[in-house]
Amino acid sequence: MKTLLMAGTREARAIADQLAADGIDAVASLAGVTDEPGLYPIQTRRGGFGGEEAQERFVKMGKFEAVIDATHPFATQISSRTLTIARRLGLRHLRVLRPAWQAQDGDRWHNVTTQDDVDKLVPKGARVFLATGAQSIDEWSKFAEGRTLFCRRVDRTNDPFPYDGSWIIGQPPFVFAYEMRLLKTYAVDWVVARNSGGPTRAKLDAARALGRPVALLERPAMLECDHVQSAQEALAWLTKQNA
Repeated sequence: MKTLLMAGTREARAIADQLAADGIDAVASLAGVTDEPGLYPIQTRRGGFGGEEAQERFVKMGKFEAVIDATHPFATQISSRTLTIARRLGLRHLRVLRPAWQAQDGDRWHNVTTQDDVDKLVPKGARVFLATGAQSIDEWSKFAEGRTLFCRRVDRTNDPFPYDGSWIIGQPPFVFAYEMRLLKTYAVDWVVARNSGGPTRAKLDAARALGRPVALLERPAMLECDHVQSAQEALAWLTKQNA
């Protein structure tokens, strides 16, 4: 069963590794938000589709029979569009959505749903580690007023940082000691992050260790579709589809 893997997460890479090992005909699709996304062991396309019509045309031309959406938990636009196309074309579809992080003793989390909530919560004058991804930086112009922001990105850029503060260039994995050093070096008062789940919670553990508060954006509503939480479950689902 030819499979389209909507990729870009650790779960997607694990799925791709096993698809290659099992010799399953599959193509991975990467959004291309970094210059060096890393090699996948299956055929890979990179970049946006250019809209729903173009994505549907790609799926039709590729003669895919199944779609596994293992994109980021906050990639709502592409996930919704992928589901719509799969239903319209009668393809088998699965969403891989890793578990959200859960607060631990000592965490000073403030769960919020919108950027306006963050703006109301974090005081003016705060030094903020904005851990929501470089691609979202333009969305934080209102919040940036009266605050100093530090935003991490994987790739170096010649573009100046748009607010008071700076880019932080770094390559994952970001371990606890690294995140502790980051928060101390930049004298961070607040951490703003999305509840993405997965292996990148070291920044939250460092915030807990240093007693820093966290504004944690809750996940968007889950799509009404078949979903699993892990790469292993996704591969088991595909095995059943191929039976």
